[in-house]
Amino acid sequence: MYNPDLSEFSPFDLQKLLVTCFGSSNEPLKLCILIDLPDLELIKSKSFVSDEKFAVQKHAVDKFLTPLRNTKLEDFNVSSVDFFAYKTTYGSNLDPEDGAVDELGAPVSLSSHVYPKYDIILAITDYSLTAPLTAQAKIHGFRGATLHGLNDIILNSGLSVDYKFVSEQAEVFRQVITCTDHFEINFKALDQSFKLTLTCDKQDAQKSHGLCPAGKPDVANLPAGEVYFVPNGADGSFPFRYSDGTIAEMIVEEGAIIKSILISGDQDVVDARNTQLKEDPATGILGELGFGTQLLPVSGKDIQDEKIFGTCHVATGRSDHLGGNLTPELFNSKMNASHDDILYAPHKTPEINVSSVVMHKNGESQEIFSDYFPSPWLLDNVSSVYPAEKFLVST
Repeated sequence: MYNPDLSEFSPFDLQKLLVTCFGSSNEPLKLCILIDLPDLELIKSKSFVSDEKFAVQKHAVDKFLTPLRNTKLEDFNVSSVDFFAYKTTYGSNLDPEDGAVDELGAPVSLSSHVYPKYDIILAITDYSLTAPLTAQAKIHGFRGATLHGLNDIILNSGLSVDYKFVSEQAEVFRQVITCTDHFEINFKALDQSFKLTLTCDKQDAQKSHGLCPAGKPDVANLPAGEVYFVPNGADGSFPFRYSDGTIAEMIVEEGAIIKSILISGDQDVVDARNTQLKEDPATGILGELGFGTQLLPVSGKDIQDEKIFGTCHVATGRSDHLGGNLTPELFNSKMNASHDDILYAPHKTPEINVSSVVMHKNGESQEIFSDYFPSPWLLDNVSSVYPAEKFLVST
């Protein structure tokens, strides 16, 4: 995996980001920014900006709200910029409560006062709002972007790139792996080997590329740079690292995790997951297989790090925002209706290595990644947008 230095990137430029992602605008746009807070009283006088626990929300104010209100952007005509907070969901892509507040603390309804009223909605939050916001965009016709987990590295790398090139780069990679029959991912963890097979049945690969032009309601997930599938099935097993460092083997049958088996760490953590799988089996359904497409520095936040070329991720749970059919109503508990990415990268899963990713397509097999580096075959096929010399260290 190539990990470039932050000095290779230009400083963050808000106008460049907005114009590239949403296009130039001559007609004035109504824009709002959403943040999440555990206590909605904190929005009054923006007292949260002085608390380091709310670094993401502070970036929302300093890097987006204040510049948009105080600076006239030449190529992005904004008529108004409003600011709202909703109650923290504490889960990835969980539907938020409808009740929210404006920046004076007055109560508002997301469904009545926010979603229908704005042309552009930016969600700058701790927990991803991508799935819920995408669903609302389809209903109300707005465009938007989700920027959860925002930090300085992301601002000055993943959000400072040219998204027209990111789109081109993602499309070149997408064309190579689209219409695949199935992928085989081989893992090694603590002297054990595992293999997970994900069936794609020649489906057209999709890309998250950051472009959200006028004319079509949509929500970009920023930083972008990913090619992904919604698997039709999966079998085998894979190692999983819990947040406390516990490592377990996830047994997968017919597209879903059915059981977790302890490899090292805390048995109680594994038992809790098995209880959840028993009580709400939808939480084990594999709803995504994704591959990063950008050459970015490690940020420490999955929203950027899963977009790094060489990494891969699978995700459990909700998939409707990706074109899948797993919606919140199919979970036994609303609090389980999340979309949780499981990222494999050297910094994120040091005990686990993705030793090989093999693509099976049209009766042929090709290794596309090995130890987080692209294979020579893959580099030959994407050489127009990926400089091969950056990956020579893999040999």
